Amino acid sequence: MAPKKGVSAADKRDRMLEIFHDSSDVFVIKDIEKLSVKKGIISQAVKDVLQSLVDDDIVKCEKIGISNYYWSFPAEASVKLEAEVKKCETDLSGVKKRRLDAEAALAQHKAANPNTEDRAKSLAALNELKTKVAGVVRELEAYRDSDPETVEAMRNAADGAKLAANRWLDNTYSLLSWCKKKFAGRESELAKFFEQNGLDDNAEYIE
Repeated sequence: MAPKKGVSAADKRDRMLEIFHDSSDVFVIKDIEKLSVKKGIISQAVKDVLQSLVDDDIVKCEKIGISNYYWSFPAEASVKLEAEVKKCETDLSGVKKRRLDAEAALAQHKAANPNTEDRAKSLAALNELKTKVAGVVRELEAYRDSDPETVEAMRNAADGAKLAANRWLDNTYSLLSWCKKKFAGRESELAKFFEQNGLDDNAEYIE
């Protein structure tokens, strides 16, 4: 004997909605659970099915005091369905209009640009020129280091770096002179310290 198939989620929603529409009454959760079991919906699934209907605004819910009350009247469902149908019809009409506009624009473009042999040749020549331009751009990038503006920028950067290096050398010599005065008698220690940090009496300015 084949196993009994379970009730699908859609069927559960339809069966529960029948409870509301058949009676046009207002229910609390306990009543819905009892009636749902009679409709073949297991009690463990009742709250989830009910919540899905509430989330989709098919079943209304209102809390009064400590209890939640649920209802769904056929007239309300009908009004909601009609509104959705009208919206879909409006959307469909808009899509059809955009399609007609696009088809008209395409036809106009084709009429203004017939697919002639000359046009095909022109397009082929244009694509060839685009390929050549892309190649020239890549070649220019390869020779960028030789570009006069780039070379001038590198030269200016080098001059700035040279000035900065000489300025720091001035500052370091000033510091060395101050240290010799401040720590008279410890010249050898100072000389060793500065030599370890890359400066000695033979350090020269960059020309």
